[in-house]
Parts: sequence; C-alpha cells; structure tokens
Amino acid sequence: MIKKTISLTAEGKKDLEAELDELIKSRPMIAERIATARAFGDLSENEEYSSARNEQKIAERRILEIQEILKNAKVIRGGKRTKVDLGALVSLDLGGRKLEYTIVGPTEANPLEGKISNESPIGKALLGHKAGETFDFNGRKVKVINIQ
Repeated sequence: MIKKTISLTAEGKKDLEAELDELIKSRPMIAERIATARAFGDLSENEEYSSARNEQKIAERRILEIQEILKNAKVIRGGKRTKVDLGALVSLDLGGRKLEYTIVGPTEANPLEGKISNESPIGKALLGHKAGETFDFNGRKVKVINIQ
C-alpha cells in the first residue's frame, strides 16, 4: 500500500500534536467514566455507560487518525514566495471583493479560518500564479494582489 504524503504547515502540525496530546491525556478520565457507569448495573439500559463507550471510540479513532497524519506529514516550508504554492498567504481581488487565504493541504483546510486546500477548485486555480496576475475563475475575474 502506497502512503500519501500529507502536507501541513508548521502551525497545523503543532495544532495536531497538541490535539493528540489532549486526547491521550483524556484516556484515564474516559476510562474512569466507563468504570463508574459500569458500577450502576445493567449495561443494556445504562445511558452513562453507552455515552462513555461512544466517547472512548471517538477519541481512539481520532488518536489513530492524527498519528497516521503525523507519520505521513511533510511540513511546508515558509519563506519569500514569488508564486502561489502550499503555505502561501494570498491576497486576492475576487470580482471586487478583497479576500485573504492561506493555501494549505486538505487536512488543514478550513475556509471559515481563511485556509483553503490546494486541492479545492479555487486552490488549484491559484497555484502557480504570481502577484499582479489576473485570471478567470468560474466566470469571475480574480487578481492576485500579494503573496507572502
């Protein structure tokens, strides 16, 4: 099986490591909740037990997911950029609206935080463009104002 390299910013990697640390630290608390709920008796109708077991499953699944991401992570280097690529902070004029996005890998993408994936339609369209260039995206004029 071929492992896919996952591109992360240094900040994204740090955030995932912190989340992993918190999840690992939560294990004893979850185990204690399960043990306490188990002491209540009949597990088939014990909502506390079911809830604690579900929380444990979610946490363990996320731990495995983060460990896999970090194992295959490649940190995107910062520095001066002359064209849009992974890790770039891009200022745009999109049909008269000024927008700012950081181009990240799909794992970190969160448009509400201004982080768009290099695999998203606009992310793909931006890649390789230089500051000052204008191009058409879905019938709208997009100008790359600045790249950091």
